[in-house]
Amino acid sequence: MPQGQFRIFPCEVAGIEVVEAATSHTFQRHSHEQYGIGVIHQGAQKSYSGRGMVEAGPGDIITVNPGEVHDGMPLGDAGRSWRMLYFDPAIISEAIDDMNEGATKTREFVRPVMSNAPVANVFQRLFSIMTTANSSELRREELLLQLLPTIVRERNENEASRSTSIAIHRAKNLIDDEPTAPVTLADLARTSGLSRFQILRGFVKATGFTPHAYLMQRRIDFARRLIANGSPLADAAATSGFADQSHMTRVFVRKYGVSPGAYAAAFA
Repeated sequence: MPQGQFRIFPCEVAGIEVVEAATSHTFQRHSHEQYGIGVIHQGAQKSYSGRGMVEAGPGDIITVNPGEVHDGMPLGDAGRSWRMLYFDPAIISEAIDDMNEGATKTREFVRPVMSNAPVANVFQRLFSIMTTANSSELRREELLLQLLPTIVRERNENEASRSTSIAIHRAKNLIDDEPTAPVTLADLARTSGLSRFQILRGFVKATGFTPHAYLMQRRIDFARRLIANGSPLADAAATSGFADQSHMTRVFVRKYGVSPGAYAAAFA
């Protein structure tokens, strides 16, 4: 795949995005709504993740959890290429429920980078079948359930609750519930019962973002869904709370490395 290209493949399965990229783009810190699983094909990259700084090279598996803050920069001048599958959380949760016979626990991917050739091969087969028209649903399900056990960890809900205070959750939920609405630190402070300084410090600790940066993430997530569903770019910008289309475009390119127009073209 030539450098500087992103390709979003048609996918018959709702809730899954299939992406191939070759780029020297440096991604700023951002997060995704989905789980992501991929494999580096060529080159290498260094990235901050929710689990520290990591490096990935050819053949390595890369993963990201929903809401996990990460970035990415090439190692060397040649850039890097990778393939990724992004899954709506419900798809991963349903698969893990099957694996655990219905046990309800919080799930996360174990490591941001793994070197495991058999698992990488399973991913490649799953990627291939996801880009094949009229592929076997049974085969897709089999490959996904073969892929997950090595990269998933379970943790108790009370472990997760200890890592983030109830007050910060309230502030975060104020944004999550209505990301297009204007919000101030004072609003978040009133909702949480904390001071503005406590909100700022606690929000960064809990999410990896300042409140404003987190708000931009939620808005661009909303805009991405609108664009994927055929909304004109100007309408998507206005509906998702951006000042104008150019503002949306800047945030979109920083997060996804591709313009909203190119993203929309993949769904045309």
